Amino acid sequence: MSISLILFDMNDVLCHYDRAARIAGLAAIAGREPEAIEEAIWASGYEDSADIGAMGADDYLRGFGERIGYRLTLGDWVGTLRGSITPLLEAIALAQQVRQTVRIAALTNNNFLVAREIATIFPAVPAIFGSAFNVSAEFGARKPDPEIYRRCIARHQVQAAATLFIDDSVANVAGAEAVGLLAHRHTSMTALTDLLLHYGILPAVRP
Repeated sequence: MSISLILFDMNDVLCHYDRAARIAGLAAIAGREPEAIEEAIWASGYEDSADIGAMGADDYLRGFGERIGYRLTLGDWVGTLRGSITPLLEAIALAQQVRQTVRIAALTNNNFLVAREIATIFPAVPAIFGSAFNVSAEFGARKPDPEIYRRCIARHQVQAAATLFIDDSVANVAGAEAVGLLAHRHTSMTALTDLLLHYGILPAVRP
């Protein structure tokens, strides 16, 4: 079966995400120690609960501020997240190229606020993927739960065997494979380019 959809992860595929830098920025704004921010948001499971859609965008932002003891504005939240992201330009260029041949979409473990503000956080993503940028909160599950892949491909109306999933996480790749997706663990642009050449998605001569 030929590839009908390529499903890209975001963090550490299309960009490098530095959570420590984000936490440091939040700590500076809130006047708290980084360890307190880490505990309040990540170690507590708050971020994971938002990633499975347990709260809407505004409730998430309000609760985020309450947990770190600071009335965090949208600008504060967006600014610290955007500052922790470094676009991986070669991967972005590759996604732009392959969308000329096959449908593409993105699937990231993230919340409704990221979905709403992605044009400010990471402008290249909506420019490339448009409405095919999906966060886990939309599906009520986060990678590597097999259910998220089932729900995502159902939305895009493609079969599992015709979907190529690209992610840097071993666990996330295994979750995709468990429901029949073709899956590739992203380790280098060379390996990814070779894979796309193998499937005939890129021309035989590399750009």
